[in-house]
Amino acid sequence: MRLRGEGKLLRVFIGESDKWHGKPLYEAIVEHLRSEGIAGATVVRAIEGYGARSHMHTSRILRLSEDLPLIIEVVDTEENISRVLPILDEMVPDGLVTLEKVDVIIYRAGTPPSQ
Repeated sequence: MRLRGEGKLLRVFIGESDKWHGKPLYEAIVEHLRSEGIAGATVVRAIEGYGARSHMHTSRILRLSEDLPLIIEVVDTEENISRVLPILDEMVPDGLVTLEKVDVIIYRAGTPPSQ
């Protein structure tokens, strides 16, 4: 798959301990995105942050480091991103979802990985 030109960057901000049907929410989201044929997704684990409730999550305090902030980043076409937004609305009851325009310079897959 090649993707070039204008695309959309979707970011999903959630907590590491968030669940979806007993599974870590970030895993469930990435699996769903993959099943929908989305170009790719990356999960980034933050070392500190807070959200709407102003509750601090940090790696500096061992007790609080079990629920660090996660960001799932996805870049694809506007059409593909729009297609998955309704399920994300269902899956993310507490978090933040953002969308912005991006210019894709390079996105190409080399030889497929061995299965």
